[in-house]
Amino acid sequence: MPEVPVLSRVDAYAGYTTVVEAEDAQAAADLVREGSGFTWEARGVVEFDGRRVVTLDAAGEEIDSTARGAA
Repeated sequence: MPEVPVLSRVDAYAGYTTVVEAEDAQAAADLVREGSGFTWEARGVVEFDGRRVVTLDAAGEEIDSTARGAA
């Protein structure tokens, strides 16, 4: 039986944090959402249960017709 390469992807969020001077949490969220120039520190990656698997061709490219699961 041949061996077939399969790629598994899991949905994830890459987390970053910053510190904002603001009157309260709502104002801080608004400032960050509307502005730029903040210094961000990587916090890590969190996975969640949205999974997709797809086989790969000889060049390592995905074979779309074999994809299963979340897009």
